[in-house]
Amino acid sequence: MRAAAMLPWLLCIISFVLGAPALPPSVSTPGSNVNATVTASTSPYSPVAMSFDSSSTSASASTSGASTTTGIVTIPLSSYSFTPYPTPTLNPRPQVFPATDPLNPPAVSSDPQVVPDFAPAWSVAYEKAKHLISDYTIEEKVNVTTGVGWMNGLCVGNIPPNRNFPGLCLEDSPLAVRSTDYATAFPAGIHVASTWNRALMRARGLALGQEFKGKGVNIALGPMMNMGRIAQGGRNWEGFGADPFLTGESAYETILGLQNGGVQATAKHYINNEQEHFRTSESSNVDDRTQHEIYAHPFLRSVMAGVSSVMCSYSKLQPCSISFTSFEVRIADLVNETYACNNDKMLNDILKREYGFQGFVQSDWSATMSTMSAVAGLDMTMPGDITFDSGDSYFGGNLTDYVNDGYISMARLDDMATRIIAGWYFLHQDEAYPATNFHAFHQKDEVNNKHVNVQADHYKLVREIGAAGTVLLKNTNGALPLNKPRNMVLIGSDAGPGKSGPNEFSGQGGSDGILAMGWGSGTGDFPYLISPLEGIQERARQDGSSVFWDFNDWNTALAGNMAFGQAVALVFTNSDSGEGYVTVDGNKGDRKNLTAWHNGDDLILAVAAQNNNTIVVVNSVGPLIIESWIEHPNITAVVWAGIQGQETGNAIADMLYGAYNPSGRLPYTIAKDTADYPAQLVTHGSGSKIISIDYTEGLFIDYRHFDQANITPRFEFGFGLSYTTFAYSELCVTPIQSADTDQEDLIIAWGNGKASPIIEGSSTALWLHEPAFQVTFKVTNTGIVSGTEIPQLYIHHPSSASEPPSVLKGFTNIEISPYDTKQVSITLSRYDLSIWDVVAQGWRKPDGQISFSVGASSRDFRLQGDIPA
Repeated sequence: MRAAAMLPWLLCIISFVLGAPALPPSVSTPGSNVNATVTASTSPYSPVAMSFDSSSTSASASTSGASTTTGIVTIPLSSYSFTPYPTPTLNPRPQVFPATDPLNPPAVSSDPQVVPDFAPAWSVAYEKAKHLISDYTIEEKVNVTTGVGWMNGLCVGNIPPNRNFPGLCLEDSPLAVRSTDYATAFPAGIHVASTWNRALMRARGLALGQEFKGKGVNIALGPMMNMGRIAQGGRNWEGFGADPFLTGESAYETILGLQNGGVQATAKHYINNEQEHFRTSESSNVDDRTQHEIYAHPFLRSVMAGVSSVMCSYSKLQPCSISFTSFEVRIADLVNETYACNNDKMLNDILKREYGFQGFVQSDWSATMSTMSAVAGLDMTMPGDITFDSGDSYFGGNLTDYVNDGYISMARLDDMATRIIAGWYFLHQDEAYPATNFHAFHQKDEVNNKHVNVQADHYKLVREIGAAGTVLLKNTNGALPLNKPRNMVLIGSDAGPGKSGPNEFSGQGGSDGILAMGWGSGTGDFPYLISPLEGIQERARQDGSSVFWDFNDWNTALAGNMAFGQAVALVFTNSDSGEGYVTVDGNKGDRKNLTAWHNGDDLILAVAAQNNNTIVVVNSVGPLIIESWIEHPNITAVVWAGIQGQETGNAIADMLYGAYNPSGRLPYTIAKDTADYPAQLVTHGSGSKIISIDYTEGLFIDYRHFDQANITPRFEFGFGLSYTTFAYSELCVTPIQSADTDQEDLIIAWGNGKASPIIEGSSTALWLHEPAFQVTFKVTNTGIVSGTEIPQLYIHHPSSASEPPSVLKGFTNIEISPYDTKQVSITLSRYDLSIWDVVAQGWRKPDGQISFSVGASSRDFRLQGDIPA
């Protein structure tokens, strides 16, 4: 959408998301205007004045990466005209760019070469929505944009009904239909990412979508796609890892699946919601290039998947400052400290203009900070009240008054209501969609809780993803797979069931048994939970093996004694995290450290001291420091089991016994020392209201930093072993001739080093994302058992690009029988080979030769090649 308040030309001004403490409407008495000074060779645009609240005192954090802030930028009270952006449209190309309905997406592919065109479906939905609201009053339109308030409806978020519009139910979570019964508890996002398998990502999304629809949920509050910038980040497990490409592909397939199932998906949290500490009172300061290439990329892919909704985060955003010979932006006091849900640059210019997003922007719960956020691009406020159960709203009556008084145009209100209702039509939810049949806040309400069973046979998929996402990190002396051991012992509480069942802790905020999900709003209730003891005993009964166990984590002497003389000693340990509103054992959402919970490290060493065939199984939300025991000669195998959902025990048993040959790969780096990671958790401030967190590492997060700084990790990003081995050969790269004559001039310009233009949908344009180069090679299974290999392609940009040494830009999965050879392909687009030009504000090919490597991890390259000029 185009608003007079926008800064479409201030190239680097990206106010990045921070906290959202409850404040009175900041626009009621606008503060003094602070203007940017902009000089350039040509400048047809004028910068907008912003209101600046300097009431926040300066702050600093004791951990590196934090600095001081100066205040909060808001949009001043004034009159703002509004003109919607035109919908990006192109001529259809059925083989590459087919018109697509979200209920019928392109078939999943291990090497996707189709760019779905959702524009026709959005166009139809928009026309229906405009017709529906054509005779709505201002109040009725406002009601479409305003939640009914905390706990005032059946779902966690609710839009009220009006005339023939039944209203909307919004419900958590990214891994389950939360706060209800008879729903599946799926593996977490981080676990499905560790499968590196697009078909499983899509299948999980579809199954989730079917369950949300079956419960009468219109809008699923997922997937979550914030990056794992901080290894200790509390909600990393909800997302898809520490690489933008892997996260983007995981989000893309999940959204296609969810919406194929009939529910509207929500891409969250937009943007820079990278830690739980200070999440409502921190300012994320990110440069423009890093924001585009790292943190915004998964949201771009979400838009390309046709996502219906984007949720803006609690974060506050701070712009960067750049200076060039012929161009200068001085923004020290311009849009400093802007709330994500009040951020014109991120919501209007990048999301709605640059990405061509056709859906609606909803706030995170109580993240709306101003009625004038509507001007900045916010379409819906959730749950509706300013703070939970406060009885007032920044939208509602305030929005009605602001429209009547001319501060917010009727055209913008129409656009907000149209976008929201268009999402409903886009997913065909006007066509016999189920009514909400549960009560999220009162599960014993027998009037509204219909106990509809939506699980189908999804447990099978949960078990498959659980096994496929498990990563084998170490395997010596043929320790695995297990082959009918005469006896074994299982040590550690993580091997058994919880003491009071799988839903013992509210919001899953605790663990005294097997860990199968983190805690917070990203969880769900388990219908049941298979522990490793149950899964392993099932197989042991078939083999005639004896099984013993001890779940006491603290009696290490007993653990060692029980392990002595056993054919196999399996030690189970875990590490948990979650959302910051719950504190577990001093962990305020984010993890205090990267050590194993429940005395895990000492327990492992005690067992290994008494048994020379000790196998460690780790259920963890993210990386751990395992240096104290990883090289112990008696530890023969290490299984990184992640967080696998309700079938955890069966999935672990499948992998341990070889029923599933491990193919999981790490979606993050496991370091040797916490200090080796490029960004550290900020946990302390100076008592001020706003903590400023500087993303000084820029593009160099996770493995990119390890490569750049020449730091040896314990296990690199993309690493994982198999029960077989693979060889790579016969690399070939072939340019793909474009049939897009409509945008041929842009393709030629890109080849000559020119950036993509500043137009609607510029970053999601077909010419940028269509197949441009096909890389082919052969993979041979050189072992004696069938297995699945995960080939990964990393781009190496020329030095002129100032990029990390290696950047993931492709992956696939291929199942191969013993001694068989298969040809594999990975297709690259022009976007995959581009970098963000902060001056031209577009994607361009860097100067110099682009090369690439194909291999089994980010540090195990088997083949090298060059991209043809």
